[in-house]
Amino acid sequence: MTSGWTWYVIAIVVANLIGCVWLLRANTRRSPTDPKPDETGHVWDGNLTEYNKALPRWWINLFYITIVFAVGYLIWYGVGNVQGIGHWSSHKEWALESAAEDARLDDTLKLYAGQPIDVLAKNPQAVEMGRTIFINRCAACHGSTGHGANGFPDLTDDIWHWGGTPHRILETIQEGRQAVMPAWATTLTAQGGPSAVDDTIAYVLSLSKPAQAKDEATERGEKLFQTICVACHGPQGKGNQVVGAPDLSDSYWLYGSSKASLHRTLNEGRQGVMPAWKPVLGDTRTRLVGAYVWTLSPHRDPPPAGAVVAE
Repeated sequence: MTSGWTWYVIAIVVANLIGCVWLLRANTRRSPTDPKPDETGHVWDGNLTEYNKALPRWWINLFYITIVFAVGYLIWYGVGNVQGIGHWSSHKEWALESAAEDARLDDTLKLYAGQPIDVLAKNPQAVEMGRTIFINRCAACHGSTGHGANGFPDLTDDIWHWGGTPHRILETIQEGRQAVMPAWATTLTAQGGPSAVDDTIAYVLSLSKPAQAKDEATERGEKLFQTICVACHGPQGKGNQVVGAPDLSDSYWLYGSSKASLHRTLNEGRQGVMPAWKPVLGDTRTRLVGAYVWTLSPHRDPPPAGAVVAE
């Protein structure tokens, strides 16, 4: 909280305390013209009357005590940037409670410390803890069941852009990933003319349909692909897990397979970011998440032939 806001809050608090004292005194002092306590002040509806008795003294004193307590509370705890004489702060309180909670959690997690995620995946308790952490931390992007969304990988299949071994999955979770697909439209157009982007898209789409006959656009796109795209995606478009370049010959498309989506990819590029979770969750909890993610994938099919596999 800035100093300006601190003094603003202090002014409001002081004004309210003064207002409470004034309101209390104004309504407990009797005026000479007031009726006596045992006299009725007025009559309404023909026969309804009330006495003019003062508030009970115990109630008035209790009200004053609460005001004194409020002043003492502010002096002890402070307001905003103005520290009280008790040197209390919400940040310090949070740090103490957080440290105690972390110690309790560390005691619970020490049974799973340092274990490979494929080993933890065989432990139902570890997997359940990983699922809970996944839902709290990862579901916003990958969905509560890990099926992903447009731009966020599906974790329930056997396709791994950065590698699907236990080591690579844990590395992805702990260290994060930064995927960079440059905008190639200008370069493609400079080499292949106005139709270069459409030609490249035609060839890329043909990679997942090997039985389909090549037309002239596909052949032109193949030449462009072998000149520009081969560095990351490989000569057969099988991808490169070292740099996160996806396999273009399968049926999985992270951003969709429509021509509009592929146009956007080539015109604007893609910058996918997977945050590094180890600084947030620590080593053991990220391993538990990895164990849960490991159970979501079938782990049956070998890497595609021609792909650069990260081990």
